[in-house]
Amino acid sequence: MKKGFKVLLILLLLLFLTGIPWGARQVSAQPQFIPEMELHLGSGEEGPEGLVNFLQLLLFLAVISLAPAFVVLMTSFTRIVVVLSFVRSSLATHQIPPNQVLTGLALFMTLFIMYPTWGEVNERAIQPYLEGGITEEEAWTEAKAPLSEFMLYQTREKDLALFVDISGMEAPEDKDDLPLRVLVPSFVISELKTAFQMGFILFIPFLIIDMVVASTLMSMGMFMLPPVIVSLPFKILLFILVDGWHLVVKSLLESYG
Repeated sequence: MKKGFKVLLILLLLLFLTGIPWGARQVSAQPQFIPEMELHLGSGEEGPEGLVNFLQLLLFLAVISLAPAFVVLMTSFTRIVVVLSFVRSSLATHQIPPNQVLTGLALFMTLFIMYPTWGEVNERAIQPYLEGGITEEEAWTEAKAPLSEFMLYQTREKDLALFVDISGMEAPEDKDDLPLRVLVPSFVISELKTAFQMGFILFIPFLIIDMVVASTLMSMGMFMLPPVIVSLPFKILLFILVDGWHLVVKSLLESYG
């Protein structure tokens, strides 16, 4: 009885989420029956084989939950979203553009920059594996190579040496042999340093405008008027005149050239 009640609640919730207008439909004269549903997770009689399959399912779900972290930390997304955030902070426009716009722009720029690398991964690893030409281990090795090459090109040797020394491993003769546990954090801190350097350069012209406006207001004796309110239109005007978004996006794309 309890099982049937729970199933009924689930069906009602699904119908509500799909937006079925209950009041706008004419009720049919024919009686409607709800089919019986049963959720089966396993009886425990499969033995070790069933346990292995269950653990594989848990591992797969864990990998899916970590997918956003892989997208953020192993691609150009980190540098792009930090620089775009610096642009908004330097303009002092608070939540304009909103976070959804900046994140969406950063995501599509990441797709544009990473397209050659992901195309190589698809050609070397995914398609041969789907066709049965290589094993899972070979597919992982082939998929790792293009990503490692991309990250190594953007990683500073100083940052790479830091994690190699702390991990206690011997420096490999070939950089392609570096494990991801060393390469990924080295790549991330290199990306953050580059993003902060670009953000510092972006702040300079707007800081000059703030200083000029603040000095002008002080010389006029207008101490109660916040300089940010006066300087904001001038900063936006300057950003429009120089086509700021075009220059920022162009600089980000060329930084990965």
